[in-house]
Amino acid sequence: MSYNKIVELLGDKADSLLNHSCKTISKDVLHIPNPNFVDQVFLQSNRNPQVLRSLGALFNSGRLAGTGYTSILPVDQGIEHSAGASFAKNPIYFDPENIIKLAIEGGCNAVATTFGGLAMMSRKYAHKIPFVVKINHNELLTYPNKADQIMYGSVEEAWNLGATAVGATIYFGSDNASRQIQEVAAAFERAHELGMATILWCYTRNDAFKRDGKDYHVSADLTGQANHLGVTIQADIIKQKLPENNGGYKALNSGGSSYGKLDERIYTELTSEHPIDLCRYQVANCYMGRAGLINSGGDSKGSTDMADAVRTAVINKRAGGMGLISGRKAFQRPIKEGVELLNAIQDVYLAKEVTIA
Repeated sequence: MSYNKIVELLGDKADSLLNHSCKTISKDVLHIPNPNFVDQVFLQSNRNPQVLRSLGALFNSGRLAGTGYTSILPVDQGIEHSAGASFAKNPIYFDPENIIKLAIEGGCNAVATTFGGLAMMSRKYAHKIPFVVKINHNELLTYPNKADQIMYGSVEEAWNLGATAVGATIYFGSDNASRQIQEVAAAFERAHELGMATILWCYTRNDAFKRDGKDYHVSADLTGQANHLGVTIQADIIKQKLPENNGGYKALNSGGSSYGKLDERIYTELTSEHPIDLCRYQVANCYMGRAGLINSGGDSKGSTDMADAVRTAVINKRAGGMGLISGRKAFQRPIKEGVELLNAIQDVYLAKEVTIA
């Protein structure tokens, strides 16, 4: 995809997104993805040589190989959102081999999916594309439905089936967050011991985070703090939803409530209302980019998916992020179109004209 096509897909938002200059947190203090990112950031960490090799495998696969950026296909929706609801649009993805094929044909750095799916195809594909095993999930059969992430297997089994990395979700802000933090911290420690990289889905989850018609699950301040908790338990890469608003702490402290702690400079100096500045605050909370921020692609809306994906990629890249992890927009359509969408995302990170704000 040419730069002109990127501009076309951004439509009337092109100038605002492509020419924005960040006046909040300077790009000069960020650790920006680049071909030598592992050497510059992780070589001085406690990660052992096997983890460095795994990170190298992630960064040197697919169309973005050697750039420091990542494009990952995540397909755990069969558990998180139910298989029928996720795959009805394209039933071939009930077969996990087609998930892996889409990631390979789509030029992704890695495929992230379930124990069962990757184990079923392990010997055929573990040496062809990095595997990210999602080790915990919610489940939607308990009535009434509940939001809780539970372990579906062991870190050792992820290693046995050839995983390059493990992924996990924590619902920060939920009743079960304390247990999930402890479980995932222990799992990530073991994964590093075995030489695997770690990716954390840092999602906020609490009904109270919806106030006055706004959903603060996607506020920059709350998601930023979730990211900061995630890197504290040694996630190498953070997956987070793109921020859509700000002021979650303020909203939850209204009406005499007492929640968390805030500083007005979060809103006046460290962020603005611009989407790139909101995303940069997420990057800042990932140790100024030492742990890469990958934003999720979101659900599939049909005809606007390509434009939405390109917009998200532009915001992430210009904010100082490390890439996109997009699933439903890719697999809930014919495979040729899914490949085209994944390639369009990657083209944003390959475009030298799309710079850091």
